[in-house]
Amino acid sequence: MGEEEFLSGYDPSAYPAVAVTVDVVALTIRDGRLCVLLVERGEQPFAGRRALPGGFVKEEGLDAAALRELEEETGVSLARVHLEQLKTYGNPGRDPRMRVFSVAYLAFAPSLPEPEAGTDASGAYWVPVEEAAGLAFDHDVILADGLDRARAKLEYTPLATAFAGDDFTIAELRQIYAAVWGEELHAGNFHRKVLSVPGFVESTGETSTRGGERGGPKPKLYRAGDARLLHPALLRPTREDDVR
Repeated sequence: MGEEEFLSGYDPSAYPAVAVTVDVVALTIRDGRLCVLLVERGEQPFAGRRALPGGFVKEEGLDAAALRELEEETGVSLARVHLEQLKTYGNPGRDPRMRVFSVAYLAFAPSLPEPEAGTDASGAYWVPVEEAAGLAFDHDVILADGLDRARAKLEYTPLATAFAGDDFTIAELRQIYAAVWGEELHAGNFHRKVLSVPGFVESTGETSTRGGERGGPKPKLYRAGDARLLHPALLRPTREDDVR
């Protein structure tokens, strides 16, 4: 059966309009605080409201759409980034224009630059996650899901190194965990736990000039190891009692 015969009698107007979008929860750490990238919408619906960067999928793959929308709306290019699909959202009424299914992405990268608004965004900026609320569409829910995913993955995977540079000290890694989890961590316990996980980090053989106590030894530098899962896991202090 040819395509023309297969489509004979098909009336597109008899079916509800459906669209697919992508939304990106882009996280980085700035001044010791976990921040999310938000845009100020320049068009209806929700003009003037803050939202996650995103938009309609064109003739492209979903990953490509997420990266394109992020760069078009904020000017931020994620050439070196951890990018993963988070979840698909499709509740009726989540978008007042039509039935829209959104594939949300989670992105992590270190030291991302100041964004610049473009296309249909009138503003773009990094916002501490605890100050990101009242977002357009269902983006409050998407952001909450993204934060839950990020915090959980830091327990069982070496994802924290995606927030770090090419090399880092254990203290700098601890600051990343503290920022993402929103909890202070005991320096000695954290140092011991990190070095007890095979393949989590590996020494570069060099020391850092970025920290350390005055007059004390320079802290050692590490880089990401080859582990894909952390065993034993680095549990959040508030979760350790739950699994004992």
